[in-house]
Amino acid sequence: MSVDAGQNRLLTESGPGTAGGVVLRNYWQPAALTEELTDDRPVVPVRLLNEDLVLFRDEAGEFGLVQRRCAHRGADLSYGRLEDGGLRCPFHGWLFDVSGACLETPAEPDGSVFHTRVRQPGYPVVERNGIVWAWLGDGDPPDLPGFDCLQAPPEQVFAFKGMWDCNWLQAHEVGIDPAHASYLHRFLENEEEQYGLQFRATVADTGLTTTEVLREAAAPKVTTEPTSYGFRLVTLRDFRGEVTHVRVTNCLFPNAITIPMSNDMVITQWHVPIDDLTCYWYSMFVSYGDPVDRDKMRAQRIDAVELPTYRPVVGRAENWGFDPIEQITSTYTGMGPDINIHDQWAVESPGPIFDRTQEHLSPSDVGIRTHRRMLLAAIRDPNPANLIGTATPSALRGPAAIDAVTSGDDYDDCWRSSEGSRRRACGWAPALTD
Repeated sequence: MSVDAGQNRLLTESGPGTAGGVVLRNYWQPAALTEELTDDRPVVPVRLLNEDLVLFRDEAGEFGLVQRRCAHRGADLSYGRLEDGGLRCPFHGWLFDVSGACLETPAEPDGSVFHTRVRQPGYPVVERNGIVWAWLGDGDPPDLPGFDCLQAPPEQVFAFKGMWDCNWLQAHEVGIDPAHASYLHRFLENEEEQYGLQFRATVADTGLTTTEVLREAAAPKVTTEPTSYGFRLVTLRDFRGEVTHVRVTNCLFPNAITIPMSNDMVITQWHVPIDDLTCYWYSMFVSYGDPVDRDKMRAQRIDAVELPTYRPVVGRAENWGFDPIEQITSTYTGMGPDINIHDQWAVESPGPIFDRTQEHLSPSDVGIRTHRRMLLAAIRDPNPANLIGTATPSALRGPAAIDAVTSGDDYDDCWRSSEGSRRRACGWAPALTD
């Protein structure tokens, strides 16, 4: 569905008190990578959903997420001293624990109990599989969802992130648009080596790489199916009239996707507002085969970002690395082999918040239309009891994300059989319920 100006504003706002922000705060959101708190001073400033916060780990290994401005007189707690069971403000020595409780106000007279009347606003957090998750909603937090990426053994998961200069919805919508992969991520030759495993992997036992299928079957049929966590996208590509490629991806409402990377690996990615003009993507790579080589996977990605922000080293100022000769000879975009840069260009080049009143959605944009309807419905009625996936999040399973091939029209049986075999073989992934 195309939207009017008022709906575009509702869909893209995420700050405290905004309608969209209320919806996002009813779901666990990534706040930081665990690796950001592994040095000698595990304290990092965090901007999340238009709020300025500070994340820290105390001496006992517990995580805390509190507002960045000290409750006393507003000094920046990201410069605080990590000591004595909490985070101490250097201005007057006020000490806060991971829950935000004030433990000491040492500049006050002896015997003062003033600290018992002070609390630093903050939010519950939990660390799981390389990401520190934050609950910014009202009341006690629910369980984390039962998705594979959050329930897998730690050795099966690698987590990373990157910053994009655009609204979170733009980032999310590229992930629920399966048709773009045939163009945006197209290589003009098969022998390119650094294209990304999700487009180099052999599909089933056909000998075909996903690169070949996406390039040659460039007009897919895309359908959506409702699920307990959001919706499933099933993308069918007729390859030379010989076989049908079946690709299953997912929207985890409201702001995550799950897509296949290879026969043994799946990516679940959250698109998290920093503010309304910038966002982070947080990816969790889950292996259903051998344990991940975390050091190798990090080394493959770390040179593409600037620390500590995780902002890409190539962006708008560098024309996203565009090379017109490369565009003629090897890649469809002319922007190198890194598919993250392809996606980055696609979401940043329309501007920070695209004016969706100017777009013309096509039939292949069924995922985008489905998600917008879901999000607008949630904005109109943000009662947690009625939101998708919030009733019993720990009961959510999967989701399935796989490439499969069939020579018939048994598309549903085809991908379910392939996914079921993968789950049974890995030994830890539960059977699907959707």
